[in-house]
Amino acid sequence: MKKSWQIFWHSFFWISMIAFFMFIAHNNSKLKTIDLFVTFVGYGAINISLFYLNYLIYIPNYLDKKQYGKYILYVLLAVIGIGFLKYGVGWIFHEYILTGRNGKTINFASYYISALFTSIIFILLSLLLHFTVDWFLNERIQRDLENQRLTAELALLKSQINPHFLFNSLNSIYSLAYQRADNTPDAILKLSEIMRYMLYECNDNKVDLAKELQYLQNFIDLQKIRFGENCYVDFDVDGIISKQRIVPLLLISFIENAFKHGVANDPSSPIQLKITVDDGSLQFYMHNKKHLHNRDTVGGIGLVNVKRRLKLLYPGQYHLNITDTEYTYTCELSLVL
Repeated sequence: MKKSWQIFWHSFFWISMIAFFMFIAHNNSKLKTIDLFVTFVGYGAINISLFYLNYLIYIPNYLDKKQYGKYILYVLLAVIGIGFLKYGVGWIFHEYILTGRNGKTINFASYYISALFTSIIFILLSLLLHFTVDWFLNERIQRDLENQRLTAELALLKSQINPHFLFNSLNSIYSLAYQRADNTPDAILKLSEIMRYMLYECNDNKVDLAKELQYLQNFIDLQKIRFGENCYVDFDVDGIISKQRIVPLLLISFIENAFKHGVANDPSSPIQLKITVDDGSLQFYMHNKKHLHNRDTVGGIGLVNVKRRLKLLYPGQYHLNITDTEYTYTCELSLVL
C-alpha cells in the first residue's frame, strides 16, 4: 500500500473513532460541547501522538533491533511525560476536566494514574498493530518465497522433459537409420512436429487438451514408424475435448514408459491407452504387457517427474493408481481439469 493511502486510512480511522465516542458521550451524558471537544479531541491528539511515537520511532529503532532496555526506558519516559502533559491540559481546562460531577476537584494522584492507564493502552495498541502488520508481511513474504520455489522447481521439471524425450526419440531414429529404413525421413519429420509443439506451444501453464492429445498421437505415430507393421496400440479418446485445458506434457511419460518397457509387437496384448473426458474431469487408463528383458538401467526420470508435477500443479485434484506386476503394468489417473 502506498504511503499516501496509509496516511489516509489511518486518519480516517482515528477521526471516525473520535467522532463515534463523541456521539456516544453526547447522547449518554450532560457534558457540554467544550467538554467533549477537550476530552476527545485534545486528549485524543495526545494519545494518538503517543501511539505513533511508539509505532514509528521506538519500535523500529529499539524494539526491532532488540535493544529492549532502551525501548522500555524510552517508553516509560514517554508515558510519564505524557501523564504530566495530560494533567497540564487538565489544569488549564480544570473547569471541564478536573472538576467532578459533585463539584470537587479531582486530586493529582487519581487523575495521573488514570492518565497513565490510558497511555499504556495506546502503547499496547501500537504494539498490537506492529505485530499484526509484521505477521501479515511475513506471511506474504513466505508465500512469495514458496511460489518462487515452486515456480523454479516446475521450470526445472519441465526442462527435464525435453532432453529425456529427445534422448529416447533419437535412440529410436538412430535404430531406423542404422537399419537404413525407408521411413527414417518420416520419423525425423514427425519428431520435428513434436519438438515444435514442445518448444512453442507449451510455454503457458495450461494448453488446449486437443493440442495435447494431438501431441500424444504424434508420439504414438513416431513409435509406429519405429516398430513398423509390428506395432499394436489401441488409443481411444471419448468425450468432448474442446474448451478443456490441461498442464502440458503431463501424460507423455506414462506413454513413453509403455513403449520403453512394454511389449508393442504382440497383437494378442496391445498397448491399451484410453482417455475419457467427462464433466470437467479426465480419466486416463494405460495397460501394457511388460518386456522382461528391457530394463531401464538409467532410472525412471519421467515417472518421478510427472508424479512431482501432479503433486505441485493438481494438489488434491488427482488420483493416481499404478499396478506394477511381474508381467504387466497398469496406470489409472483421474484428474480434475
